[in-house]
Amino acid sequence: MDKLNVNETLKDKRMVLSTLWIFVTLNYLYCDLMGLMDPVLLNQYISGTIGSFHIDENFLLGAAILMEIPISMVILSRLLNYKANRWANIIAGTIKTLVMIATMFVGSPSSYYLFFGLIEIFTTAFIVFYAWNWKIQDQSKSIVS
Repeated sequence: MDKLNVNETLKDKRMVLSTLWIFVTLNYLYCDLMGLMDPVLLNQYISGTIGSFHIDENFLLGAAILMEIPISMVILSRLLNYKANRWANIIAGTIKTLVMIATMFVGSPSSYYLFFGLIEIFTTAFIVFYAWNWKIQDQSKSIVS
């Protein structure tokens, strides 16, 4: 595989992964926005308790960390070299897939939450699959442009 083809393959895979992270992040955000329009969930937000979870600073910090994963992967998928990129996508995608699967068993998820959740699970699982199967001939080539 010549240098141009290796660089183009890297660019293409990076763009696909970055775009998938943008897609899943928008789904996370819009699902959360819809939760603010849900009167039952909105009342729970106002009371400071969602199901059995008390919303405090630690809860919000945990939520912020979980949301920073896909947000940071948008840029990291474009900048990291092949090996770090591949593993970052596998790890981040696995974490987000497992977290979303776990949330499906907390309380009684609404129909819109199930809808978005399935899209999010499928997307992050696909990211893991795509990154896992990302092979190139010359793994030492890196393009950061």
